[in-house]
Amino acid sequence: MCTETTSIVAAASIAYLLGSIPFGLVLTRLAGKGDIRQIGSGNIGATNVLRTGSKTLAFLTLLLDAGKGALAVILATFVFSFETVSQIAAVAALLGHMFPVWLKFKGGKGVSTALGVMLALAWPVGVGALVVWLIIAFIFRYSSLAAIAACATAPAFAYFSGYGDGICVVITIAVLVILRHAGNIGRLLKGEESKISLRKKHETPRA
Repeated sequence: MCTETTSIVAAASIAYLLGSIPFGLVLTRLAGKGDIRQIGSGNIGATNVLRTGSKTLAFLTLLLDAGKGALAVILATFVFSFETVSQIAAVAALLGHMFPVWLKFKGGKGVSTALGVMLALAWPVGVGALVVWLIIAFIFRYSSLAAIAACATAPAFAYFSGYGDGICVVITIAVLVILRHAGNIGRLLKGEESKISLRKKHETPRA
């Protein structure tokens, strides 16, 4: 029987490796779109994949990035019996996406993966964050602003939905994602941030 320490190390390692799969890069290369890191912001996430002009690839990237985060938490929950292991796996999966070993630790900003892990940890938190993202994105058309707002409100959803015991991990996830948007925050304040667009944009390094 695994000790708690062994379980934590195993779960964190598996979650990190799952999170580090760069689906945005893989999908765009398979589709003949080139290296996503040479397009737009150079980010491997769904928002930058959308800049290739393919809504399908962007949607698949979003689903797969969210799915890998959710899978990491679900595996940790079912394989290991310690309550905190799934929360550690959630953070590890997010860090894997942000700092993937395969890409010299230069990954994405973790919005989709954060959504996936929150849905798996406590679905009301994930759903609440998703609704906030959709509302802000629809009104203001800034993906980064929507992500920041979703993460900022996620701890409140955790508290009011009864997931108070896991509020620390939700805060950790939110802080990690917001910190990864430091450059976006600066551009938002200067009025220089790119808005969500379905057109190809290979020239402007925003978001």
